[in-house]
Amino acid sequence: MEDVLDVYQRPYDPLRPVVCLDETNRQLIQETRSSLEPKPGQPKRIDYEYKRGGVVNLFMMFAPLEAKRYVRVLDQRKRVDFAACIQELVDVHYPKAEKIVLVMDNLNTHSIGSLYEAFEPKEAKRLADKLEIHHTPKHGSWLNMAEIEIGILSRQCLSGYISTKETMIRQVAAWEVRRNHSGSAVNWRFTTDDARIKLKKLYPVF
Repeated sequence: MEDVLDVYQRPYDPLRPVVCLDETNRQLIQETRSSLEPKPGQPKRIDYEYKRGGVVNLFMMFAPLEAKRYVRVLDQRKRVDFAACIQELVDVHYPKAEKIVLVMDNLNTHSIGSLYEAFEPKEAKRLADKLEIHHTPKHGSWLNMAEIEIGILSRQCLSGYISTKETMIRQVAAWEVRRNHSGSAVNWRFTTDDARIKLKKLYPVF
């Protein structure tokens, strides 16, 4: 826990950007009856019946010190999908970084091994060498700021019915552009000193 909190205290360094990564999934929902559009004084009305259209997975990559977030919408959450996100971070978003300081939870796919499953060993090692990984503790995924961004994304963008993956991609991309353009940041105020006082019971006793 203190390891992650110490990372959040580091000053901004463009050569060692801090990126929080997390993922979630969403059910695609199709309407069985057309909804009624909103009118003055009356919200949009949607019938309670719906048809399930499958599930998509969303990877949130959030750079808190830059107030930037990048979201990928994929069909699944396999190791190769995680590896594709890492490759995007390294080659697209931070090609000039010496190291990407990566904060993420301990999900079984969130590992260097996923890179070796997705790519040839030379490429996997190239990507792995670009990462400085910091895992949140078990039952401590709330320490990952990407979770906060996922919560905001859910409230602002994913609360209604979304029927197809293509629609999901368009809506999420528009949300990402708006939020990045506005410079919306997370005001993280929980420090190591706070943890030693408020979460004292979680520390080992010898």
